[in-house]
Amino acid sequence: MKPDFECLVVGAGPAGLTAAYQLTKAGVSTLVIEQDPQAVGGISRTARYKGYLFDIGGHRFFSKSKEVVDLWDEILPDDFIERPRLSRIFYGDKFYSYPLNGFEALRNLGLIESAMCMLSYGYAKLRPIKEPRTFHQWVRNNFGERLFSIFFKTYTEKVWGMSCDDISADWAAQRIKGLNLGAAVVNAMTRSLRGKPTQKAGEPVIKTLIESFRYPRKGPGMLWDECARKAQARGGEIRMGRKLKKLVYDPGAKLWRVWSAGVDGVEESVTARHVISSAPITELLAAIKPAPISLLHARDLKYRDFLTVALIAKSSNRFPDNWVYIHDPSVKVGRVQNFRSWSPELVPQEDMTCLGLEYFCFEGDGLWSAPDCELIDLARREIGQIGLIRSSDVVDACVVRQAKAYPVYDDAYRANVDTVRRDLALNYPNLHLVGRNGMHKYNNQDHAMMTAMLTVRNILAGGTLFDIWDVNEDAEYHEGGTSGERAALRSERLVPRKAA
Repeated sequence: MKPDFECLVVGAGPAGLTAAYQLTKAGVSTLVIEQDPQAVGGISRTARYKGYLFDIGGHRFFSKSKEVVDLWDEILPDDFIERPRLSRIFYGDKFYSYPLNGFEALRNLGLIESAMCMLSYGYAKLRPIKEPRTFHQWVRNNFGERLFSIFFKTYTEKVWGMSCDDISADWAAQRIKGLNLGAAVVNAMTRSLRGKPTQKAGEPVIKTLIESFRYPRKGPGMLWDECARKAQARGGEIRMGRKLKKLVYDPGAKLWRVWSAGVDGVEESVTARHVISSAPITELLAAIKPAPISLLHARDLKYRDFLTVALIAKSSNRFPDNWVYIHDPSVKVGRVQNFRSWSPELVPQEDMTCLGLEYFCFEGDGLWSAPDCELIDLARREIGQIGLIRSSDVVDACVVRQAKAYPVYDDAYRANVDTVRRDLALNYPNLHLVGRNGMHKYNNQDHAMMTAMLTVRNILAGGTLFDIWDVNEDAEYHEGGTSGERAALRSERLVPRKAA
């Protein structure tokens, strides 16, 4: 039996569109279904309001993978700009450069507090917690209890809405393993004395310390709009505003039948030999009929949502940061994006500034459900309290909500994901999970793309040459990224699983 499509892709985010782009490039008939009625790109889309462009979360373009860098250049060859990276931490009514500036941190914390931090760090190194299980324990071992309480606890609990004692150590190991206190201190003192960090030849640059990155001049959505256009030009189909409703697998024919519903509620079905899903695991397994035995484990997976309040203001205070982490517990905002510093083309009026205040929440809670006018009032009040601009300078604003932005790394997530993986691999060989939510892994954009690229290679080869679950499993790989062409020059090419 010939299917309607060789491959059906669920979700038109970075992973889904990368898969569609690579499949259509190879001449494979492909259909993408996307729940959003208008925008592709998922969390990497670019939102628009009265000519202003907003990045949903801030997306730096850098990768150790030459394949990913080459693909960016292939899709969008003439529209990347190189941007300086600058960010700060706001804590205790003071700003700290990030990466740390040694003299500035010493001045802000004071001699006594700085000494206490170093004593705390020394104690943690002398008496580490064996086999740390939680985020708190991992950071305490690597930075000391005092620095944990100052620079990690408040911000992390804002992001996740849960205690650092309930967050898996996997989160810290994946996201900040490459940054240790020794490296930070050396880098900080070098910056303070010489103005820029030193680096040994061949030594990887820690992701959190890179000094520049590439960025599409009109935001990341520019890349994904072009990726979708090129996939369609090769014969691929992208059907917008279609929500996944049901999947049924026929093991005899080795085909999937997939039902989706449009915004009008009308359902349609198609058949496909392969299904590539970047949808949240919870939603995917709920749609498979009959229900997989691992559905109960999928339902226990949690997600964190967030919203951005974009404030448009007349302000002469043009601070240079791309973003500012708000560690101070006196305000609810977790991070502030400065869109003009990402790209001047995001802000159309020269005498205006546009800031994105990010609030982390759970879908349906008080922040998520609050009327836009209340959220705008909150953001206006807090931006004035922080002091980046005056509240009175804000002349317009809008709210952008993003559901399921971050897969939650609680103490049970790994066991639940492993159970789902085993079940799907055993019973559904033509079902492929890719991307951040599709794999319940906090992948960056380049890692999400790589999972799709390797999945397509497996499909074209007719077997599992690559284990995509190894992508970003190594925290050193994750933290070792560099920006732009420097990444391409130092990257290692991907090696097939059986040859690794």
